[in-house]
Amino acid sequence: MASSDNPMPHSILHVPNSNPKGEERRVSLAVGDNAPSKDNPAFENDDEAANGHSTKRSSGQCETVARDLTTPAIDHCASITTVCDPPADTHRKHKSPLALPNGFPEENVYGKQEKEKKSLWDWLALMPNGEQFARLVAYMVIGLLIWSIMYVLLGQDASPKGGQLFQIAAMCIVAKLGGWLATRVRLPALLGMLVVGIIAKNVGLITVHGEYEHVVSDIRKVALVIILIRAGLDLDPSATRKLFGTILKLALVPWLIECCMVAILSHFLLDLPWGWAFMLGSIEAAVSPAVVVPGLLRLRLKGFGVAKGIPTLILAVTGIDDAFSVAAFGVISSVMLTSGSLLYTVTLGPASVLLGVAYGLVWGNMTRFVPKQHDPYAVHLRVLLLFFGGLMAVLGSEKIGYEGAGPLGVILASYICGCIWMEQGWEVEENPVAISFEVFWLIFEPILFGMTGTQIDFSQIDPKILWKAILCIGVAAFIRIFFTIIIAIGSRLNLKEKIFISFSWMAKATVQAALGPVAIDLVREHGSEEEKEYARSLLMVSS
Repeated sequence: MASSDNPMPHSILHVPNSNPKGEERRVSLAVGDNAPSKDNPAFENDDEAANGHSTKRSSGQCETVARDLTTPAIDHCASITTVCDPPADTHRKHKSPLALPNGFPEENVYGKQEKEKKSLWDWLALMPNGEQFARLVAYMVIGLLIWSIMYVLLGQDASPKGGQLFQIAAMCIVAKLGGWLATRVRLPALLGMLVVGIIAKNVGLITVHGEYEHVVSDIRKVALVIILIRAGLDLDPSATRKLFGTILKLALVPWLIECCMVAILSHFLLDLPWGWAFMLGSIEAAVSPAVVVPGLLRLRLKGFGVAKGIPTLILAVTGIDDAFSVAAFGVISSVMLTSGSLLYTVTLGPASVLLGVAYGLVWGNMTRFVPKQHDPYAVHLRVLLLFFGGLMAVLGSEKIGYEGAGPLGVILASYICGCIWMEQGWEVEENPVAISFEVFWLIFEPILFGMTGTQIDFSQIDPKILWKAILCIGVAAFIRIFFTIIIAIGSRLNLKEKIFISFSWMAKATVQAALGPVAIDLVREHGSEEEKEYARSLLMVSS
């Protein structure tokens, strides 16, 4: 038996339960010097051997817990998790780890851990490792090559001396570096990118005007398409169908409450007309996948909430909220800024929704047949079809005056593609098309957030409006949290889990950065000065 001075790990084996009674048996695990022998038998007496488990063991003994110890069951074990017993002399009360279906202990067997003081070496560990440094060098080389090509083709516009294209490219590279620095101190990368853009604008390092305003606007639309495609592909079809009622309830009702509260408060506090107020509400009610997804995936890998489907629930609601926000923003902006007849204005909203649904169904189902499943170029062709189809939906719907149809069609087509490809053997977490769009996002993320930061000019911000905007967003968010907890009553979630999911949907960044500047783009050429002022207020609040 192992001594308490040298605690050994023990493993918890989870295997398919072929035992109808579901009983657990414990046997000693042969590890090192603790292997069964004459002097160190696996069981101390015949009774223990007959019962299949040891009744006497030291705190450091290694054990294997299995549902059924038949050879086929062990061969098909689901997971192995190693946990160490605490030393016997700790005199600390603790619960033994429970074997959960996901293979992770329910509670920390050591109880609360004291925080260790970070040394200089710990801070140096925040520096990039060899792989990360090589990746940064690759980014720099790619950026240098792109700039060289642009300089050859465009000349002065790409020159370091006052060239707008050079300023934009340099700002995006620095924004990428700012995002990396933010991750080193456990902050979202997008925050660092946004700060870089704000600083560059307010110290006079970048000015965007003329035709490059349209270029930046088009780049933001490309980034929006990537966001929508990723949101659709990240939805787990099987889990979404299983939790459809809960997902729809927790997605639609809190989103609608926050949208209406932001609209009401901004109308009375910021003096926005009702149309602009609801446009702002549709933007602010969205949840940022760039903030929620990375942290949630880390928790899912550790097994937290997997048994109740909490990660899937949060991801699904995030995607649906974004779809609602983008579609509502497009419909409201179409109705508000149209100059057509009353009949056209009234039917524009429903027509945009129907057109978006039809486009999503047709384009999504087309990928079932084109390209073929076993085509060696299937991944590349599917990426290109989904990307250019989504881009055409957004740009084309804007061209014909149905702005709300495009984004809705993109996210619906992406979801349908994910369902079809899952039937063909691609899991949600291992979808190569989704991985490709993650790479696209690495490129467009600093462009989107960096350029959004350049829209914020401190010299034009009224402090009174700023505090009113904070009050508007804060009150609406608090009301949404409260109603989300109320709506979740009757579900399998406990109170802590309800509070957790309520706060997880408070993240704001990606959709706000993508849609906020669009309002300015809509009124830049044909809007009145009053409308341009409303658009600037909307951008300031959403940023």
